[in-house]
Amino acid sequence: MNKSWHLDRRTLLKGGGVALALPLLQGMVRADSATLPKRMLVSYFAYGAYMPHGTAGIPVADKPHHEWSWWPCKDAGELTFNKSSAPFEPFKNDISYFRGLDHQGGWALGGHSSGDVFATGADMVGKEKTNNISIDQVAANTHGHKTRYASLVLGTEGGTGSYGRSKTLSHRGPGRPIPSLNKPQEIFNGLFNPYAGRGVEQVRAGLKRESSILDLLLEHSRSFQNKLGSHDQRKVDEYLESIRSLEKRVERTSEWTHKPLPNVDTKGLNIEVSHKDPQEYIRCMYDLVYLAFQTDSTRFASLMLESEQSSDSEMWNYATYALGYKGATHDIAHKRPADFSGQWDRWRAEQHAYFLERLKSTAEGDGTMLDRTVVLWGSAHPHASHSTKNYPIQLAGGSHLGLIHGKLHSFTGDRKVPLANLFVSMLHAVDTPVDSFADSTSDMTEIRG
Repeated sequence: MNKSWHLDRRTLLKGGGVALALPLLQGMVRADSATLPKRMLVSYFAYGAYMPHGTAGIPVADKPHHEWSWWPCKDAGELTFNKSSAPFEPFKNDISYFRGLDHQGGWALGGHSSGDVFATGADMVGKEKTNNISIDQVAANTHGHKTRYASLVLGTEGGTGSYGRSKTLSHRGPGRPIPSLNKPQEIFNGLFNPYAGRGVEQVRAGLKRESSILDLLLEHSRSFQNKLGSHDQRKVDEYLESIRSLEKRVERTSEWTHKPLPNVDTKGLNIEVSHKDPQEYIRCMYDLVYLAFQTDSTRFASLMLESEQSSDSEMWNYATYALGYKGATHDIAHKRPADFSGQWDRWRAEQHAYFLERLKSTAEGDGTMLDRTVVLWGSAHPHASHSTKNYPIQLAGGSHLGLIHGKLHSFTGDRKVPLANLFVSMLHAVDTPVDSFADSTSDMTEIRG
């Protein structure tokens, strides 16, 4: 039952002909928190992590745990932290690490293609010649209609890349990658100023014209489809599905023009940041995800912090800008310099911990935003040179969604299970009903309360 001071989630501030939506306030939350959103972010880093003292990144029994290993501790069980993982120590009860997980569909891919399958688990060398649907889009297909944007797809390099050279984590389905956005100003405007100075009625008129054009395209395409051979019919089916997707997007956008845009506090947000300041740039991207979640503009996001093919972008120089490393960022994975490998991992950990802290410091209902946000962080190009097994995987948040944390879980040897098992548990945590995902064999009960 609502308390007397309970505010509706869509309460507006009105004055002078202007209406602004309030941010999510405590007074908008029911006592049982039943109406609060459940969110997910999939975040990826490239070129591996430092895992010395062990074949394939698995620690050797008679050697001590390395202080700069990406893994926070040597043995499965309660988490302790080394130099590399120190930024996550304040989140001990909010994070879990997983050793031995990977996608079998990525084993035959080279290290510089492994990022393609991180969020999909697709077997692109074997039975699936193109990538399949990603975990964020599975969730968005179920719940995306509840927010202005079904999902947010970000990447430091932008676009889709190409087969084996992906620049995005998100895929709608076979052969349909979703271009990642990488320009903070454009991302911010798209989220919070999508009409670009146009009046709402003008926007609606434009959307109505687009809808009419799409209707004509569909009608024309159907008129000759039955006259085509089977191969051409499949091509036209794909084309028609693309038009239907555009139609749904137009309908969705039109519906949301009847609802006010959120009022956003941009204090501390530098949307004109340059790649030459990688810390500010990456934190800005995380800030945009945070604002999108905080305003309930979307509940599902992906963020490809680096791709495995960044030689033509400033990501190639990130370690130089951040740490003064004399060489390409990619070289750290190959040369494994003692003075930079663990330090590079720690630098990346600091950026991700910044995002977790933003979520954890924001009260929401009877907890925090982190309690209701599932955050996956890892890579499909793990240790040393070009290995595609034993991914570095960390999961954070979701303690109010049934997830339990505070341990390093080991799934090596006869305990081996697919990474997709973790994905099934993540989807269940955000109320996305699936029986399986990619090559999963079950839910991962170790992290479910």
